[in-house]
Amino acid sequence: MQPVQVVEPTLEGYSGHCHALVSSLCHALAGMPVELWSAKAAAGLAFGAHVTQHAMFSRRLRLVQAYFLYRRLLRAGAPVVVTTARRSDLVLLDHAAGGPIPGGRAFLYFHWLRESPAKLRALRALAKRQPHLAILGTTASVVDAFRRCGFANVRLLPYPPPPAGDDASPAAFAQLLYAGAARQDKGFPLVADLAALMAREGDATPLAVQVSADHYGKYDARTRADIERLRASGHRALRLIEQSLQPQEYAGLFRGSICLQPYDREAFRDRVSGVTLDALTHACPVVATAGTWSAELVDRHGAGVALEDLSAGGLLAAVREVQRDYAGFQQRARLAGEALNRESWHPLLDQLPATPVRRG
Repeated sequence: MQPVQVVEPTLEGYSGHCHALVSSLCHALAGMPVELWSAKAAAGLAFGAHVTQHAMFSRRLRLVQAYFLYRRLLRAGAPVVVTTARRSDLVLLDHAAGGPIPGGRAFLYFHWLRESPAKLRALRALAKRQPHLAILGTTASVVDAFRRCGFANVRLLPYPPPPAGDDASPAAFAQLLYAGAARQDKGFPLVADLAALMAREGDATPLAVQVSADHYGKYDARTRADIERLRASGHRALRLIEQSLQPQEYAGLFRGSICLQPYDREAFRDRVSGVTLDALTHACPVVATAGTWSAELVDRHGAGVALEDLSAGGLLAAVREVQRDYAGFQQRARLAGEALNRESWHPLLDQLPATPVRRG
């Protein structure tokens, strides 16, 4: 049995979405040999006894390394799964193959696609040269774009949640939580505004805020200023989480929490959020910006509130709405997480040669 070759050059550690995504796929592929190709910094991460890890990618040489890796893997004949695919991966696979790639050999999972006339023209040309590529998309709009460009094998694969944990049992409300990277497009300034408002109103509801940097460990100047505003807010029950967390510690943040996701509406209108999936997997209700992918998911399952008013007062009002029926929102969040786990990787697994499909 040929190992499934999973390529994720941006997997560097536990932060960001990559670790949870790769863990979820490796869990789904239990019983099959897997070779995982990750960044050098990810050496030592554990994904199961059936997974052989090759920590090889560096940021500066990633595209060059990917080209030679794709050429090697395509020649070996094993199925290749690119878990966070970009248009550059399509181009590199096309060049590395030197001709049409047979069906069942390359699977590219696109989380979002920013359309432009030039990009769509390039995709149409690639579809003609590589008619047998398998394209997976997290949303209907991503799937539609690739189909319009002429790709024949395009399937919807909603972003999979991490493997379900053991902490989804009912818990009393304990805190508000901002989880994930501290970024402007993720509404981090509004969290600082919320802390200041709660301090002024004497609201001592605990507020836990991850102040992790972005994917490559960097802050911009505005985010640094917002962190200082948080520190100076006067909120009596504020906890800033500055250290890198192990997976169990990160998962533990969601227990008894309300997850705050006041993300930018345009940036996240059709963009998947791993934090939303983490929250639902751990039975944590979510407050998300109305009009985003996260809010649509939360609304569909009644697992939180879609936030229309992107102000500190609007965010606090949404929080209080969830608090008034925390047990009900928590139960619906748990059910949403279970439903997402059932859907998970089937659109990919059904196409892999000799892959046992895990149900439930």
